[in-house]
Amino acid sequence: MLLEACLGGEVWMILRDRECFDEDTTKFITGCVLEAFGYLHSRGIIYRDIKPENLLLDANGYVKLVDFGCSKRLGYSSKTWTFCGTPEYVAPETILNKGHDRAVDYWALGILMHELLTGNPPFTASDPMKTYNLILKGIDMIDFAKHHIGRAAQSLIKKLCRDAPSERLGYQKGGIQDIKKHKWFQGFDWDGLVNQTLPSPIRQPVRGCCDTTNFDCFGKDNDIPPDELSNWDLEF
Repeated sequence: MLLEACLGGEVWMILRDRECFDEDTTKFITGCVLEAFGYLHSRGIIYRDIKPENLLLDANGYVKLVDFGCSKRLGYSSKTWTFCGTPEYVAPETILNKGHDRAVDYWALGILMHELLTGNPPFTASDPMKTYNLILKGIDMIDFAKHHIGRAAQSLIKKLCRDAPSERLGYQKGGIQDIKKHKWFQGFDWDGLVNQTLPSPIRQPVRGCCDTTNFDCFGKDNDIPPDELSNWDLEF
């Protein structure tokens, strides 16, 4: 998929350098993701791979959702059974192969909030299987870092990360508006976000349409692969 260049850098890189974000920055990023989910879900598309690495900033500091490799046009009353996503963000129903739908995106939104506020997702272990076992124990088993996550933020994360998909905020009758009305977002300028008049708390310097300085620099790979001369396809 061809998108415009987002030269403000990766949210993951900025989070790595800062270690964690304050609540205002987390609200802005989460709000951008929520608007993207609203757009996708209204068209019957589930995303399934939310994480800081898949969030890029444009020149104005607004967040763009990228990498739709796990996305699927599902419709409004169907489920899918494909096991995909990043281990720390996978919802319980995906692990248990019960079939899943857009509810997995609301689960992942709660995980994203926790990682943005603390620098780490709530469920993490040395290998994926251990991570999945932690996820199945549930969000209520997590000790929240109170100096990073206030009561309102903790409340929203827990409501997004309910074990039962039908109980998750955003999946119920009020839809995404239920998330926007949560007390953690009290006073947030949703109209300003949609109209892009709300100043972004992360504004990276972008000096032109070819400025890549907000991304990590990697050395040039000078290795030349050897010619393949086995003639395996001679009679193909």
